[in-house]
Amino acid sequence: MRAISVIVVLAGVLSCRAATPDLRFGWNEVDYVWDSPTQRESAIKSRHFLPEHNLPLGLARWKNKLFVTVPRWKSGVVSSLNYVDIDGAKDQPLKPYPSLKDNYVEDTAKEIPSNSSIVSVFRVFVDACDRLWVMDSGLADILGSPNQITGPSIVIFDLNTDKLLHRYYLKVTDMKEDSFFANIIVDVDNATCDNAFAYIPDLGGYGVVVYSLKQDDSWRVSHHYFHFEPLAGSFNVSGIEFHWTDGVFGLALSEPRENGYRTMFFHAFASTKEFCVSTELLRNYTHIDKNEAFHDFKLLGDRGEGTQASASFYDISTNVLFYTQVNRDGIGCWNSNKPYTPENNPLLFSDAELYEFPNDLKVDDEGTLWLLTDKLPRFVYRSLDSNELNYMIYSIKTKDLIKGTPCEN
Repeated sequence: MRAISVIVVLAGVLSCRAATPDLRFGWNEVDYVWDSPTQRESAIKSRHFLPEHNLPLGLARWKNKLFVTVPRWKSGVVSSLNYVDIDGAKDQPLKPYPSLKDNYVEDTAKEIPSNSSIVSVFRVFVDACDRLWVMDSGLADILGSPNQITGPSIVIFDLNTDKLLHRYYLKVTDMKEDSFFANIIVDVDNATCDNAFAYIPDLGGYGVVVYSLKQDDSWRVSHHYFHFEPLAGSFNVSGIEFHWTDGVFGLALSEPRENGYRTMFFHAFASTKEFCVSTELLRNYTHIDKNEAFHDFKLLGDRGEGTQASASFYDISTNVLFYTQVNRDGIGCWNSNKPYTPENNPLLFSDAELYEFPNDLKVDDEGTLWLLTDKLPRFVYRSLDSNELNYMIYSIKTKDLIKGTPCEN
């Protein structure tokens, strides 16, 4: 708890210079709400639970729940889909969703125990119809002995009842040899909930899969802009240099345009450029001329050297696209009413100690931005110190964050 206090003090010092987010949650290591104390003891003894292998990565808010994902990077992850209570303790244990039983899948399993079972989730999305959309990679022990327990699938829950609504497995034609699905965004409004579309980036196979809930069908979209940028594949975080070839990963949707369709902003993780395309093209991709459609994908611009971003989210209330800055330990932004230039993409805040590796961010329906940082490079290439605060979640009002910056309207 002392580490949390230090972070709060440091954040207070920074706030004298600019608007900075409040620390809402922080963990040295994460733990879970178990069905019984003996269950936890048994899981540790059998090595089904290795606390040091459980790293939070994605988040999304719905009412009093803040969902937190824990991918199965390594063995010993108890629950991949979880939540914390917004008004709960800063270091509260994660609550498995929809239950511990649904998340408790052995790393060596050959199949999932039930249709509502969750294997390994990176990012989730809460839609306007009170549904949680989960992109389950189905892959366990990714960095150890990878085991594809089940195929990649979209899992949808009713948040009002916590019941499974639907599970859809991606088709063979949606995937390539190196496909990896770790993100999902949803295009829908609460007047036509049955006509939802999900867009899933394939960061390893360099494409985007579109899923129609009404048709219960999916199709793959290909384009050069989904590939990584060769000169932007090198990263340096906390003195750790690494080289990734992740393609399209960050997706964000604008408000509906005059024709009823939205603009999808997108970028590869290993890139400093931002692109866009109309969702009209994505929804109708199977019926259009692919050669003509190629030119409907647009380059918005380049943020500048070292500005690779893992996640992005478009805030409809401010018309601002927010995105993480993994090399710069902070968050950047761009007002969509302005040209996409480095000058119009300011770094809103940055601190190597407070915001090391900002991994995911979302803006909720109250105009609050939520940010999760997790020191992922240390976790992957070295190790984390359980005496330090390693995983942190912050929040701030978007209008306060952009005040006085080029992103303010």
